[in-house]
Amino acid sequence: MINKHVSSAAEAVRDVFDGATVMVSGFGEAGSPIELIHALIDQGATDLTVVSNNTGSGEVGLAALLKAGRVSKVICSFPRTANSTVFPDLYRSGKTELELVPQGTLAERIRAGGAGIPGFYTPAAVGTPLADGKESRQFDGQEYILEHGLKADFALIKGQVADTHGNVIYNKTARNFGPPMAMAANVSIVQAIQVVEPGEIDPEVVVTPGIFVDRVVEIANPVHESVLVAEGVSYP
Repeated sequence: MINKHVSSAAEAVRDVFDGATVMVSGFGEAGSPIELIHALIDQGATDLTVVSNNTGSGEVGLAALLKAGRVSKVICSFPRTANSTVFPDLYRSGKTELELVPQGTLAERIRAGGAGIPGFYTPAAVGTPLADGKESRQFDGQEYILEHGLKADFALIKGQVADTHGNVIYNKTARNFGPPMAMAANVSIVQAIQVVEPGEIDPEVVVTPGIFVDRVVEIANPVHESVLVAEGVSYP
């Protein structure tokens, strides 16, 4: 088996290229891989398409990546939240494109992409502007629209514990989008509070099997987005 443990967040994101599609786990603060995102800012890749639940808070994490001008398009469900101060201005000025997707549809598009399913029909967004230009069909007298599976070049994911073979477990709701994103990306990168040797994780509790993970990096004391925002921190 391949040892997937890398020494730093910087090494983990070293080959993210300009124009890449990057999935970023997290539901608000829960499961947001702040250290990997900050390492990506330092790395310098630009013209990125980001797939995430939201657009970040304050001027750290995903919001900091946006503020740095590295993201040309966002595919998400919640572009505007209580502390979302960066993205609205970027969107209004035309600097960052938005593809708005209902949350359940976003989750299923990612899952479908990871499962090799090119598209599916859903009633979500029927009769709204989000359905404009999309193929529709009726099943049993109800209208559905066609949505396409989502894939990515890279996924940045936050786990609780991982082993060196890439098996991952999560901390409660921090699990959120991580598992399907790991399946849908060509290169899946996991930061975990602890990286252990193979066999130290009970196989019965593994959520993301190592076959879907390419790199793991130990971040023993990850920062918390809400604390950074409350303190007025801006990265870099």
